Amino acid sequence: MPEGKIIKSLSGFYYVKSEQGIVQCRGRGVFRKREITPLVGDMVEFIAENDREGYIIGIKERVNELVRPPISNVDQAILVFSTKNPDFSHHLLDRFLVMIESKRIEPIIVFTKKDLLSEAELEEMIKYIEDYRSIGYATLFVSAKNKDGISELYPLIKEKVSVIAGQSGVGKSTLLNALRPDLNLETKEISKHLGRGRHTTRHVELLEIEGGYVADTPGFSSLDFIDIEMEDLSFCFPEMRERLNDCKFRGCLHDKEPQCAIKAAVNEGEIANYRYENYLSFLNEIRNRKPRY
Repeated sequence: MPEGKIIKSLSGFYYVKSEQGIVQCRGRGVFRKREITPLVGDMVEFIAENDREGYIIGIKERVNELVRPPISNVDQAILVFSTKNPDFSHHLLDRFLVMIESKRIEPIIVFTKKDLLSEAELEEMIKYIEDYRSIGYATLFVSAKNKDGISELYPLIKEKVSVIAGQSGVGKSTLLNALRPDLNLETKEISKHLGRGRHTTRHVELLEIEGGYVADTPGFSSLDFIDIEMEDLSFCFPEMRERLNDCKFRGCLHDKEPQCAIKAAVNEGEIANYRYENYLSFLNEIRNRKPRY
């Protein structure tokens, strides 16, 4: 029975890549009955009716899966954040990082539009970069338009399945075009009125780049912490995670509890104050979210 990877999903068809090539497949009716939807990134068993068409008959167990965008078996997330237009927000970056950490996906942070910064703004961004690198995150500073720093991404995406995510208008498509110029992906200018880019990506597809796959997706349309509990939030902050056993009380939420190792590390400058403030903001959001039924 041939096996392959779904590399594209469009209009009810799944494009499966195997050693024999790419076959356009439909999912068997049994998946609908079981309420299972094949996802881009799935390893599947399929029956080929001919060289170009076939049916998916089985889906291998997934390592992980994302709902929005709908993709599975992701190794890492390339989080693209512009330094200007739209301006950088550490609160939004930390929100993305928490979502990625909660799925046990490795994040890579890519800052774009370096060429738009003044010297003072550049110095401020370098401080943020140093903070995130000290936490242990792979962090790059690139200018996709002139390809400055792009070569540093190639070894990171080799033999991996990566998903690109980030705020609209930060240059995700521009980055993909720089990584693989033959793609000619559509990009749109920032809407001056809204301060946002217009959505240009319509489907999910795995693009082959430098021996790895990079997902061209619409990005995360929802960043609500619906699957994260208060007790689990600190595990999504690596600099907190490594200090959890040092808190006096088990199950410490690092908010109002005494003898908390996390608060002590913040006071001593070992944890960035803005990271801790973002943690408290997310904790409060989870605490006050409406119950699900």
